[in-house]
Amino acid sequence: MAQLAQVIVDVPTMQTNQPYSYQVPPELENLIQKGMRVSVPFGKGSRQVQGFVVGLDQPTDYQGELKPISALMDLQPVLNPELLELSHWLADHTYAFWISSIYTMLPNALKAKSKRLVMPTTSLPDDERQQLFGDQPMLDLATVQDQPTVVSHLLRLRRQHQVKIEYQLTDRARAKTMLAIRPVLNFEQLENERQLLKANAHAQNALLSYLETIQNKTVLQTTAEQTTGLSSAIFNTGVKKGWLEKLSVEVYRQPQSQSQLPDDHHLQKPLQLNDDQSAAVKQINHSIDQQEATTYLLEGVTGSGKTEVYLQSIAKALETGRTALMLVPEISLTPQIVNRVKARFGSTVAVLHSSLSVGERYDEWRRIERGEAKVVVGARSAIFAPLTNLGLIILDEEHESSYKQDESPRYHAREVAKWRSRYNHATLVLGSATPSLESRARAMKGVYQLLRLPHRVNKQPLPPIQVVDMREEIKQRGESNFSASLLNKLNDRLARHEQSILMLNRRGFSSFMMCRDCGQVLKCPNCDISLTMHLDSHTMKCHYCGHEEPIPYRCPNCGSREIRYYGTGTEKVERELNQLLPQARVIRMDVDTTRRKGMHEKLLRQFGQGQADILLGTQMIAKGLDFPNVTLVGVLNADTGLGLPDFRASERTFDLLSQVSGRAGRANKQGEVLIQTFNPDHYAIRYAQANDYEGFFKREMALRHQASYPPYYYTVRIMASHPDEAVAARVVTRLHQLLQKRLLPSSIILGPTPRPIARMKRRYYYQIVIKYKRDPGLHAALFDILQSTQSRGFNDVQVSIDPDPQYFM
Repeated sequence: MAQLAQVIVDVPTMQTNQPYSYQVPPELENLIQKGMRVSVPFGKGSRQVQGFVVGLDQPTDYQGELKPISALMDLQPVLNPELLELSHWLADHTYAFWISSIYTMLPNALKAKSKRLVMPTTSLPDDERQQLFGDQPMLDLATVQDQPTVVSHLLRLRRQHQVKIEYQLTDRARAKTMLAIRPVLNFEQLENERQLLKANAHAQNALLSYLETIQNKTVLQTTAEQTTGLSSAIFNTGVKKGWLEKLSVEVYRQPQSQSQLPDDHHLQKPLQLNDDQSAAVKQINHSIDQQEATTYLLEGVTGSGKTEVYLQSIAKALETGRTALMLVPEISLTPQIVNRVKARFGSTVAVLHSSLSVGERYDEWRRIERGEAKVVVGARSAIFAPLTNLGLIILDEEHESSYKQDESPRYHAREVAKWRSRYNHATLVLGSATPSLESRARAMKGVYQLLRLPHRVNKQPLPPIQVVDMREEIKQRGESNFSASLLNKLNDRLARHEQSILMLNRRGFSSFMMCRDCGQVLKCPNCDISLTMHLDSHTMKCHYCGHEEPIPYRCPNCGSREIRYYGTGTEKVERELNQLLPQARVIRMDVDTTRRKGMHEKLLRQFGQGQADILLGTQMIAKGLDFPNVTLVGVLNADTGLGLPDFRASERTFDLLSQVSGRAGRANKQGEVLIQTFNPDHYAIRYAQANDYEGFFKREMALRHQASYPPYYYTVRIMASHPDEAVAARVVTRLHQLLQKRLLPSSIILGPTPRPIARMKRRYYYQIVIKYKRDPGLHAALFDILQSTQSRGFNDVQVSIDPDPQYFM
């Protein structure tokens, strides 16, 4: 009678994208759990691979030849039952490998190349401690994992909380430790030691008194020194006399600096809600109370107090004994948002985003997994935070495309949030001033519940928006990034000691370099895209593959010196701004200036403290920022995204203009917005100028209906790439023929065509776009494509399937 385990092995191919059965060693029966990692033999020979236990069968009389599990790599599951089930759904939903979906959910310290250290807790009896650990403070599980008797013993001790396991990424994510002290003698023994002291041994006397107050406790030595005023030498004396012992204890890293951004102190207590906010909070709280998996679309104009609605709803979830998860789209938003949430909920808040170090992310993940953190704030990947008993999930700025993962598994955080909402009977709140057309259409159909916040909390009107036709400006004043009107308004704000925000959604100094003699444009050798000039690093850079080369002073094609630089980036605007307004203090915020850890928060804190007059940046400054002294917002070129070959281009432009406009006039001072454009009559710009989301929604929905695009149709993009363009084209043509045979006539197949940026990282890309409403054969057809394109006939061809793509570039 052997117990069987179903294991997903770490071999990411379609052929191994299924659980394999292994025999559980008798010593580990009924101790092994789903979600644990194991080492198993796989394939021919003695090759050992890592795998995850995804299922367990009760002991059976199966007589077949099954390989046994070689080793158990964990003493506790690294994936809880919810995340294990979610990983399977994710793989199926995104056409990804199950093993890839599992790894997406785990921090680096829990991936393959980590040390697993077993440590005794204070409750482990001394004789067992000596037997297992000897004189060592910890045990490397790898040294005993192939000894089932020892491992089963450790498993039982862990269940009794007598040992614990820590994961350590070599030289990187080891647990942070500090020196601590612990009394060795009891109260009576310490009193006996006091009798032996000399009369003038005042410091030692004070140490004995302190040790009597911390019986059965472990205290950081720095804390003990601060509390007693005693030096470290006195504590060393205590060790020598046998009064206390020193040991290393783990402390959590602080991933977010504790410095408050300005004007956040008053947010520690709930704010008074207006009628619209109260109505929204009442409905959300009712759903939390009833444990309903209701999805709310919270549509609120910029400055309408959505964040306070979130905070009071989180408080309700905590009050009912449940946990809460809040996602924000950009790392740059987290300093202000996290400070607001931490001001309200203190140490129960954990932060998860990709800018954390490996160690910081590891610590936060464990705080959540251990139940020490009840509220999680983070970017897209935080949707997999191992919270249990979720009561509330919030997606702020739900329309943002950054919620979609570009690499496999290509999930959308909104869809994962809906799955976790259903699983936990948790309330889901999608918040935005400009909801995505898909979400708003679902709200109109009653799939989501629509909540509105139509007024700003400061009772100020939305700032007036002026549109400047740059075609006329160039005729009158020549080439410049600044219209006369914008310059006048910037000067006016400087005179009034008010602040301004300027947005240009293009970084670098110049968009491209061209030779005026032969017309040569300097392109990336790996991608079908021109290089961008960056003066700060004196390089030409590719923003797609990262290629860099020195700025040429002669044309590489004809040798001419007639080289000119065209287009504008934030770096060039900063230089022009310094020439036009030398008295202005400017902070530039883009990918280049925020590359170093902590720079987002540092730059925002400087601006919030009034150390700069103008914040210049890309779209990362458009959302979520709340600075009361900002009274002017300028958009230098509203046309950046309008010309892209993408059906969402107009929606993204409208969203971006509406969001950045909302940064002005958020306190008691009247705000103003100025948008510079070469397309002043484009409907996206006109509706943004009028703050008319409803008008834009109707116009854009009509266009989407005519063109059969979302939300009227679902879309899937299939992409094939190869270093040889002919091979990529041939493969994608074969896939097109297969789809024509398998799909319903009502499904629309576009392509195959080269991708708009046809070559990237030395590979040529061809794509097919499928638009469909309901096609029962599509799912199976797509998985068959994944299976077939991994055969030998598709050597070096990479095929990806992207459900609900956000970009077609």
